[in-house]
Amino acid sequence: MNEPTNLSRRRMLASSGGMVALAGLGGMGTAAAQSAAPAAAPAAAGAKPLPEYVKWKNADSLIVHSANTIETKRTAFGSSVITPTDRLFVRNNVAPPSADIVKDPDSWTLEVSGVGKPRSFTVAELKTLGLQALPMVLQCSGNGRAWFPSKPSGTQWTVGAAGCVVFTGVPVSAVLEAAGGMTDGMVYMTSTGGEEIPAGLDPKTVMVERSVPISAVKDAILAWEINGEPLPLAHGGPLRIIVPGYTGVNSVKYIKHLAFTKEQSPANIQQTGYRFAPVGTKGAPTHASIWEMPPKSWINYPSDEKQQVKAGRVQISGVAMGGMSAAKKIEVSVNGGKDWQPATFVGPDLGPYAWREFVLSAKLEPGTHQLASRTTNEAGQAQPEERLENNRGYINNSWRDHMVSITVV
Repeated sequence: MNEPTNLSRRRMLASSGGMVALAGLGGMGTAAAQSAAPAAAPAAAGAKPLPEYVKWKNADSLIVHSANTIETKRTAFGSSVITPTDRLFVRNNVAPPSADIVKDPDSWTLEVSGVGKPRSFTVAELKTLGLQALPMVLQCSGNGRAWFPSKPSGTQWTVGAAGCVVFTGVPVSAVLEAAGGMTDGMVYMTSTGGEEIPAGLDPKTVMVERSVPISAVKDAILAWEINGEPLPLAHGGPLRIIVPGYTGVNSVKYIKHLAFTKEQSPANIQQTGYRFAPVGTKGAPTHASIWEMPPKSWINYPSDEKQQVKAGRVQISGVAMGGMSAAKKIEVSVNGGKDWQPATFVGPDLGPYAWREFVLSAKLEPGTHQLASRTTNEAGQAQPEERLENNRGYINNSWRDHMVSITVV
């Protein structure tokens, strides 16, 4: 049997450290935000309105591309390491299930197979097996797609299909132990979402079911909270598998079946979707799967090209993530990458899977300045200048693409 392959696995050495037990940080919590929905900021004039299932979010901080794709504005991340839930992006591959499933979250049932004692668990039962808080970057595979010159299909995300949040739940390893351990010879962890399949369709064509290498079990959790509040429907409630270091599609929402398997899922989203295929080529099982995230950073302030910045001392700030290991170094350029200066990480270090806030205090003279950042992770992998071209515009971590041009007066 072939070993699992992954582009980022070939490009970088994967490493990870211990997680920080932390919950309830940052911004408005989900329950509080939902209860305060009438007071949420209104959408800007001409902007698409928020869909009903996310009416509780801060409309002024978001870009609504469609009912299933909502992006955080670059200027709305703020300066806290944790992204407030009401500003966090939304990405669904298909329409979410009925909101009825989050009315009694403890009754949601998860089936577990590929184990010594196959069985089902309610969320209430899962809560008796263990508890872990996991700070991590949640990022859509297509974040940064807007800069691909080939104009791949899909939402034209810039930087806002990402956020740093704290998921809380039970370690998958604890669930495995309660289910008699993994059956010998398993190669993948396969998660199946609970979205409804329209009658008459082949489930494989639309179902959200993703397989990841079994090594991902080590740090994965089954989460029922985000930022200290119950996981809302928009973000996968009542239960979501969380695979830190991997792109968001692998953290399957509304999980109803967790299987340990010898083969990858037969679903199209696994076999042909989310594959690193050359431009003009349809994804196939022979292409690397979109799994691990590489190191990446970008500048959030100043980043509004419509606003002028006063000459003098400017605090240039942004975020940096290491992917499969912590961000270790961050550099900033104010002249389009010709020269680089070391920047400083600020705020708490929440572990290898969370991003870090950074700042560079720079004296800027009047004129146009191109601001860029690049990070290097603990495994020694550096953020590249250029993107890796591919058919669907996945995994863009080019520092040049993420560069911003500002006017200083």
